[in-house]
Amino acid sequence: MITTAFGFICATGEINLDLLLPTLGIFLLASSSAALNQYQERKIDSIMERTKSRPIPSGRISERNALAVIFYLGFLGSLFLIIGTGVIGLALGLLAMFWYNGVYTPLKRVTPLAIIPGAIIGSIPPVVGWVAGGGALLSPQIIAISFFLFIWQIPHFWLLLLVFGKDYEQAGLPSLTKTFSDKQLARITFVWTFATAMTSLLLPIFNVIKINYGAFLILILAIGLVVYSARLLKNDVQRPVFRYTFNAINIFTFSIVLFISIGKLLILY
Repeated sequence: MITTAFGFICATGEINLDLLLPTLGIFLLASSSAALNQYQERKIDSIMERTKSRPIPSGRISERNALAVIFYLGFLGSLFLIIGTGVIGLALGLLAMFWYNGVYTPLKRVTPLAIIPGAIIGSIPPVVGWVAGGGALLSPQIIAISFFLFIWQIPHFWLLLLVFGKDYEQAGLPSLTKTFSDKQLARITFVWTFATAMTSLLLPIFNVIKINYGAFLILILAIGLVVYSARLLKNDVQRPVFRYTFNAINIFTFSIVLFISIGKLLILY
């Protein structure tokens, strides 16, 4: 919802009622997709400590009722999207759902690198908001925004994996923790975190914001993220650092989205 609204604000420079249906549509479609994922992975979820309390493996909802919820949420989300964004917005929303449940979910049972193609999913919602706001589908600005969010998701996931990797191994899923040591994974994740920081600098270059004080603030945030996450390069890196860096990269991305949105609404750039 946040990134859909972000795309809309970047396209229009305002918040109005036209934002309501696209964000609700994406929320409901994402909820349907998440519920379908839990249905698809109900047996794996019952094994993992982190997920065994979810509604299906814990028995709080039957598989049949879960399917009804999935259909209901997906139908409403699709209805809101086609009314609020037209065919293109609906097609993008359904593409994200298909990619998550039809490509990423089965692929992560095959390879621990599934997150790389899977990260496409998170780059789609801002495009829905952009199109709903009248922006062109292949505009350089929305491509830069989507690419930034695409890159961010990879260290976001790998840092999560470094925290819960043993759970994945216990469930029999391919895990990078089986292939690489924590030290190696920490260094790989730092490279992706660095890439996230550098990708944020594309936003002023592609005129998402003007190259002025706004771009300078993004530069400061990017440098701050790189300096903070450099702790991943220490030889004696400890697991709490993974969680702290996970929080840092999410705060960084949210700050960029919030900062640009406020600037657009106040016509600062």
